Amino acid sequence: MTVAEYLTSIKERLTADKVVSSFHVIRERTTLTDGHLRVRLTLTDDSQLEFSEYVQRSPNGEISVITYSYHWANADGNLIRRWDNTPHHPDLIGSPHHVHTEPADTPSPGHLVSLFSVLDEIARLITTH
Repeated sequence: MTVAEYLTSIKERLTADKVVSSFHVIRERTTLTDGHLRVRLTLTDDSQLEFSEYVQRSPNGEISVITYSYHWANADGNLIRRWDNTPHHPDLIGSPHHVHTEPADTPSPGHLVSLFSVLDEIARLITTH
């Protein structure tokens, strides 16, 4: 898979996902070896998800997400949850992966996630409330 194909797969998911009302690509850049995508989504419950992914392609063709941030906020802009791997909480298990949750924006241990898994989790949480 190329970097461009990976980013296209993300946009295809956003187009087809039932929890996504609309989306706007803020920034997209691709080369043969890496790429960056930043997108703002409006979800069916009027919450917002803004995400950024920087990916690299290995010599064997595997795409790896190097840095990511998925910031989910309610319609008023208040944080619901943010998944990221910025290395500013080295004391947490699973560092640098961690999750911030409202109301105190307190980080908790996390693990590597992707936009696909984040959208699956958001869909599950929206439909159970």
